Amino acid sequence: MELNYRLSASLVLACGIASVLVLSGASAADRVPDFNRQIRPILSNHCFQCHGQDSASRSAELRLDLRSSATELGAIVDGDPSASELIARVTSSDPESRMPPPEVKKPLSKAQIELLRSWIASGAAYSNHWAFERIERPPLPEMPDRWPGKVHNAIDRFIAGRLRTHDLTPSAEANRTTLIRRLYQDLLGLLPTVDAVNAFIQDSSPDAYSRLVEQLLDSPHYGERWGRHWLDQARYADSHGYTIDGPRTMWPYRDWVIKALNDDMPFDQFTIEQLAGDLLPDATKSQLVATAFHRNTMINQEGGVKADQYRHEALVDR
Repeated sequence: MELNYRLSASLVLACGIASVLVLSGASAADRVPDFNRQIRPILSNHCFQCHGQDSASRSAELRLDLRSSATELGAIVDGDPSASELIARVTSSDPESRMPPPEVKKPLSKAQIELLRSWIASGAAYSNHWAFERIERPPLPEMPDRWPGKVHNAIDRFIAGRLRTHDLTPSAEANRTTLIRRLYQDLLGLLPTVDAVNAFIQDSSPDAYSRLVEQLLDSPHYGERWGRHWLDQARYADSHGYTIDGPRTMWPYRDWVIKALNDDMPFDQFTIEQLAGDLLPDATKSQLVATAFHRNTMINQEGGVKADQYRHEALVDR
């Protein structure tokens, strides 16, 4: 079976790989703080409230969310933390000039200040939010001549690279019993039968593991296991919510989600049909059912409810 997009599983795997790619690399690169992963959270949590894009709450003209503003106004001096007003303010002992102001009760830790120092010393590079960056295939980390773990694929090389930066070695490979248990619980949310365990243990072929993965992805229980994550995010329910919590018929939408995952529907189509399946040319019954995604919001049936008010609230919630 061709695994082009395995919706929820693909998302989880992609996030895991992205984390590995971001965290991997040579030790020299690790000494340069990553803007999105390490610096943006500091600025966002401690600085943007007064020096961000919201003009209503901004203090002075300084915007730390824009590199041009930060450098033009002297908050950041490329390569020179000691000359940067940002460092002077976050380390000041004077309550009048200390940033963030003491009354905000969001002081920076010593580790956060050192990250800002290192970032400015390295050139204070800004970067867009990761969602707007072009996806590039990174170079594979070099492997040492002797490495105690097995390298089966490219992802293993990134993991190995990260382990090496911390002088760590991989754990021993799990035995067959543990592997099949992990696969069943992860992909199906079920435990393997005794017969399935014995068959996997006795299968000595080199592709035994990959064939087991394919077998479990073909199981109808796969969509049930992974569909629940999407249904949770969509707030699927068989009742309206609020006090009365009357019943509603939503199970066809639930079954649509499960079938979409089991059919390996591409993610773009998965979202299009739920958001606007009724607007597609010659929309099928299945595509109409998909738009029940919009009906997962709670409905208030209590007496005295203003219909137009709760219609508005449901639209905003949606």
